[in-house]
Amino acid sequence: MKKILIICLAAAMTSCGIYKNYSRPEIQTDGLYGTAETADTTTIGDISWQEMFSDPCLRTLIGRALENNTDLQSAQWRVKEAEATLKSARLAYLPSFNFAPQGSISSFDNSPATKTYSIPVTASWQIDIFGGLTNAKRRAKALYLQSQEYEQAVKTQLIASVANLYYTLLMLDSQYEVTGQTAEKWEESIRTMRALKEAGMTNEAGVAQYEGSYYAIVASLRDIEYSIREAENSLCSILAETPHEIERGRLDQQELPMDLAVGVPVQMLSNRPDVRSAEYSLMQSFYATNAARSALYPSITLSGSAGWTNSAGSMIVNPGKLLLSAAGSLLQPIFNAGANRANLKIAKAQQEEAKLSFQQTLLNAGAEVNNALTQCQMARAKTDVRAKQIEAMERAVVSTELLMQHSSTTYLEVLTAQQSLLSAQLSQIADRFDEIQGIVNLYQALGGGRDLTTKEEK
Repeated sequence: MKKILIICLAAAMTSCGIYKNYSRPEIQTDGLYGTAETADTTTIGDISWQEMFSDPCLRTLIGRALENNTDLQSAQWRVKEAEATLKSARLAYLPSFNFAPQGSISSFDNSPATKTYSIPVTASWQIDIFGGLTNAKRRAKALYLQSQEYEQAVKTQLIASVANLYYTLLMLDSQYEVTGQTAEKWEESIRTMRALKEAGMTNEAGVAQYEGSYYAIVASLRDIEYSIREAENSLCSILAETPHEIERGRLDQQELPMDLAVGVPVQMLSNRPDVRSAEYSLMQSFYATNAARSALYPSITLSGSAGWTNSAGSMIVNPGKLLLSAAGSLLQPIFNAGANRANLKIAKAQQEEAKLSFQQTLLNAGAEVNNALTQCQMARAKTDVRAKQIEAMERAVVSTELLMQHSSTTYLEVLTAQQSLLSAQLSQIADRFDEIQGIVNLYQALGGGRDLTTKEEK
């Protein structure tokens, strides 16, 4: 036993790397947001989703999605699996006990039967001198934490998806309303054109042009209706419900935060669930490398048994006597050492891959923040311009209609003005949707939707 301890001590002095804890590699976050870089540490990603979205209908939908969505439920089961794996890794430190009673009856040449029995309890305990169990436990813990971040990533994506689909419905409702109002006006214009034709002030070509444009607008209403049904069905699928009509508000009544605070890029490392998940994956590969390195060193196992038996060598005694035994073993890999070294190289390569994946995930996250912020800012920048455009086109429609009735202006100029007005109105609705979608995407890109209590605990 003393020789075994001396061998293990000598090996331990040359294997310090297997005990190291994971430390985050040096990551460059400066300039991660591009032109959106700020020194402010506040971010809209820290706002709870209940505070972020004030529309009561949307709040109800998000609540139902968080309760019923199957993807989120699958992520929650993954957390339970990882938790069980971690518990198993922790229990590996404890000795294992087995109760293995045995008995037999034998008789030779009609002699009286001989009854023997043994009632032992055996124990086996692996001593974790070279960190095999420790690295397995640390890896299992990283897997557990990664599963939690995966669940949070699904939750964040779910909240953003419900919000975007909800606002898509509001946009389509607004477009349907504007297009319907335009169709009514064009129907009235057709009656006016027919009256002008009867008065000899226009011709059949003008009436036909108006009718053709009117039917095109009516056809576009059917397209919008189809898009509405499609968006509702997609939202119902996320809610894990059968298709039905979605109760909702109006686009012009929506209120979202005006301050688009993005914080500092280094906050990505603690706020974004996918970034954290990628780092936990790197942590797992780090401890997997340590475990592969541990396999190159000896393993020590202590074992023993205690119990009762009536079979002592060739003698059979009644009642049984106490039986005790103890043993220690050291296993040093020899013939499979080459395979263990190959496994270590594989683990190191996988660790480098995980490191690159972590870095790329962080870069992608920064690009998403910049894209979402730019989308919202550009939509807001068009607000005043679009309002002035609509005002100008409304004046153009009125002026061309009057000129056609009282001068030589042709119906084509009126058609052009009316079509341009409809296009500008639809674009204004799309601009508002782009602004809202940009805010939702920014909220997601900054890791919004996390439970604040959970974030503080971590």
